[in-house]
Amino acid sequence: MDTAELHRRIDAVWRLESPRLIGTLMRVVRDLDLAEELAQDALVAALERWPTSGIPDNPGAWLTTTAKHRAIDQLRHRQLAERKHAMLGGDPEHEAHVMPDLDALDDDLGDDLLRLIFTACHPVLPREAQIALTLRLLGGLTTAEIARAFLQPEATVAQRIVRAKRTLADRQLPYEVPRGDERRERLDAVLGVIYLIFNEGYAASAGDDWMRPALCEEALRLARTLAACLGDEPEAHGLLALLEIQASRSAARVEPDGTPILLAQQNRARWDHLAIQRGLTALARAEKLGGRDGPYALQAAIAACHARATEAAATDWPRIAALYDRLTEAMPSPVVELNRAVAVSMAEGAAAALPLVEALRGMSALANYHLLPAVHGDLLEKLGRHTEARAAYLQAAALAGNAREQALLQQRAEACAGG
Repeated sequence: MDTAELHRRIDAVWRLESPRLIGTLMRVVRDLDLAEELAQDALVAALERWPTSGIPDNPGAWLTTTAKHRAIDQLRHRQLAERKHAMLGGDPEHEAHVMPDLDALDDDLGDDLLRLIFTACHPVLPREAQIALTLRLLGGLTTAEIARAFLQPEATVAQRIVRAKRTLADRQLPYEVPRGDERRERLDAVLGVIYLIFNEGYAASAGDDWMRPALCEEALRLARTLAACLGDEPEAHGLLALLEIQASRSAARVEPDGTPILLAQQNRARWDHLAIQRGLTALARAEKLGGRDGPYALQAAIAACHARATEAAATDWPRIAALYDRLTEAMPSPVVELNRAVAVSMAEGAAAALPLVEALRGMSALANYHLLPAVHGDLLEKLGRHTEARAAYLQAAALAGNAREQALLQQRAEACAGG
């Protein structure tokens, strides 16, 4: 195996194992920076030794053992320094910190990972900081990779992560999975962050690429972890169902040259039917747990309607419109109302949906949302009002931040110009 291939394998191991390792270390040392430092030390040791000895059969256990030894060394050094400081300061009452139980490093990995997710997504942090910290700790992404993914300066992302860690340390927030109402509140933040990460990967808000598959993969991995650890939370399974079904279309959403392919034109034979089945299974689990009307379960049910249709013409649009009616109650939002209008247009015709869309045009929340004029243009085009449709498409193109989406909207505007 050449050096480049070995480093690729080590990188893959690190992305898989680092969240568990940091979570386990965090439980013991109760210091996020120290836990991350010890995990990085273990990675450096792997990079030094594995090229000679080879990747061990259980790389996660190797990394944990190495981190454990380094933690013992560091904590003993700190104890010694504290004792000397106490002696020099003449403080006979001083007590050095008690050495944590490092034998516990081998236990309770699933709960450690869950605690790390809830810590990274603590509602005391701004949403942008939650996303950055989650991708750093749980996605195994570097600061530079996170910055590239969201097209932001690396320094900005680095500062967010530093401030997030400082906030968690200064507030001395407990490293735990909360219970009851607090857990419900925190779970909403956790699910919301994973959902946002996936959406940014599935339909990039800016840049030259229609999709960023790496972000979709990280969000899916987090959703699977959460659903496995919180088996009794219906919305954890609802979110997983939604992401699995949405991700199943990835291979059919983009031409080889990067041009987007809209849902109605996609080759459904290219959809990942194993992913669809995983999504349907997760949806059934959410519904069995009583989460049929949860926001993520409802969105998954809508996605399932598309997944079950063998061709676009077979889509059950009346059911989708009815599901959107329930979603507007569960998750009131102008964006949901806009999506509901699209479903109504497909179920009942453009004329029935046009008043719904025009009622949204005055809402300040959608003033810069490019999909509002895009949908408006689509309805106008279907009704034969091509001049108005062209103006709406051009407005949408001007608001869109993604280059591929801009080009698609401009093409539709040009088509309207020709009647």
